[in-house]
This record gives sequence, structure tokens and C-alpha cells, in this order.
Amino acid sequence: MSEDYYQLLRNHMSVFGVFSDRDWNEISSRFELEKRKKGELLLHDGIMATKEYLIMSGIVKSYEIDEEGKEYIIQFAKENYWVSDYYSFLFHTPATMNIECIENSVFMSLSYENREELCSRYVQLANFFRIKTSRSVVFLQKRILSLMKDSAEERYHSLIRKHPDLAARVPKKFLAAFLGVSKETLSRF
Repeated sequence: MSEDYYQLLRNHMSVFGVFSDRDWNEISSRFELEKRKKGELLLHDGIMATKEYLIMSGIVKSYEIDEEGKEYIIQFAKENYWVSDYYSFLFHTPATMNIECIENSVFMSLSYENREELCSRYVQLANFFRIKTSRSVVFLQKRILSLMKDSAEERYHSLIRKHPDLAARVPKKFLAAFLGVSKETLSRF
């Protein structure tokens, strides 16, 4: 079973470069297969993020909680998405985000040290992570602009149009928090 996850990882990463079997054996040896149950935290605020995770199956939410206990969901990440508290991961500071499994989930994790070493040895991997990061920045820019200019209903319909499976996989209260509306407001859309 774990061989299937390593093959999925190879397929995912080979989109941006082909690796010989020998190179792939070295690359894949740096990844760790991890499983978490629904409701389990992958990362807790206050703890340094030492890994980033490729989601092989399942879905997670990344969020912060303010002083009053209000939850601010930054992202839903599902299969083929990478997730971490990237500020913590890159700058070696305590995390401010929590990452929680919404479903039972399987991940391939990669430590910061292993990522840096692999990127220095394999230009295809450095290119892969550069493209992945650039796409994430574009996504976040679009999300910020949407929060600033679109109505809640427009944001909801856009989200469901782009990710139709979210409505079935994510509880309404989480969708509402992600969109910045109440659960009652969301039920009207």
C-alpha cells in the first residue's frame, strides 16, 4: 500500500521533471508517509513547523484562532495540495497556524533540511518547488482580492465552482468561516 503512495508522489513531482530510478530512490527516501485521523492536528500553533506535507488522501484546514477564540480559516487543502505554516517552516519560528484533518488523511512529509538538500542536488526539484510556490502566491493574491471586492455569495459560488467537492466534504460551519460569513448567511446561498 505505501508503494502506491510513493508512486503517486513520483507522478506528482514528475510533472516538472523526469527522474531516473536511482535519483528517485534517493529523493523518495527523504519523504515520510504519515497518517492522521479526522480531527487530529498536523500542526499546532506555538510549535515550529519542521515539515511540509503533500496530501495523498483526505482534506485539512489551516487556521488561526484569535484571543477571543474566533477561528479564521486560511485554506482548505486536499489531494495533491501541499500544506504547512510556511512562515514557520521557512524562517524557523513558532507556528501561528493550526492544521487540522477534516477527514482521515494520508500525507507524504518532507523536512526543511531534506527539501533544501534535495533542491541543491536536483535542479528539477528546485524548479518544482519554485513553480509550486509561485502558484500558491497567485492563489493567495486572488483570495485576498476576492475577500476585498466580492460579495459573500460571489465568493461562495466561485469556491464551489472551482472545488465542487468541498460542499460535500467540508462542514458548513468551516465553509462559512473560510468565506468570512455566519453559518446562517451561508445557508441562504
